[in-house]
Amino acid sequence: MQATSQLDLTFAALADPTRRAILARLAEGEATVNELVEPFNISQPAISRHLKVLEAAGLVSRGKDAQRRPVRIEAQPMAEAVSWLEAYRKFWEQSFGRLDSLLAEIQSITPKSGTRN
Repeated sequence: MQATSQLDLTFAALADPTRRAILARLAEGEATVNELVEPFNISQPAISRHLKVLEAAGLVSRGKDAQRRPVRIEAQPMAEAVSWLEAYRKFWEQSFGRLDSLLAEIQSITPKSGTRN
């Protein structure tokens, strides 16, 4: 149940485009809250609320560096989500492979249009 709870938190955090954009920025390197505010047309308190959601999901952490409190991305929850999604990717690839085979079989027995007997 713990893994499901973590996945729920991860996917809920990733559901918001602003939080995904914050993670994309943090993938380039750590940043302060003020640095994260710059590219967005929202207030610092709004960014802080987004960061709290990301932090609760374990997707980011905050450090202490003298006066700075840099925010950095954390890989583990995202890795767990990717692992969970991977099983579904395999399922869909197998399903598409079966569909491709079926279509190829149908095309091989169906006369082409424009051909006359």
